[in-house]
Amino acid sequence: MTTIQEQLIKHIDEAHAMEQNVLRMLDGMISTTDDPDILRELEHHKMETEGHAEQMRRRLEAHGQTPSGVRQLVGIMGALAKLPMDMVRGEKAGRNARDGYATEHMEIASYELLKRVAQEANDEETAAACDQIIAEEEAMAKTIAANWDKFAKLSLREEGVAIV
Repeated sequence: MTTIQEQLIKHIDEAHAMEQNVLRMLDGMISTTDDPDILRELEHHKMETEGHAEQMRRRLEAHGQTPSGVRQLVGIMGALAKLPMDMVRGEKAGRNARDGYATEHMEIASYELLKRVAQEANDEETAAACDQIIAEEEAMAKTIAANWDKFAKLSLREEGVAIV
């Protein structure tokens, strides 16, 4: 049997590890993006993501903990293993958008759950951090969604399809 505090710490640690993984994913997306507008959005979101990781690290420290090296290592190894594939695959723009959109929603779901665990544990600072992060993740998901036409055209061009 675990305590609410142990569960809270586990969820915060998982959120921190998730952000480390997303940072590696964003590095890959940035390195394979040619469109200057999309590149600017990705670089901005990488700065936000670095802030999210830092917030979760601080929340762990507030509970007398540090990030789990094992969770971070597993996430980073997975992202690094995926990177060579990302570099050679076709339709980078569309696949990056698809992967990014799915990741944003996974992050939103993770922070919604963490927020509720934090509320149950009476950790209002973590719950407030979740609200701020959720808003930023939702904004990035909306940015991606607003550009589906562009991603489709960029993907088709990458594959040599002549479009009007």
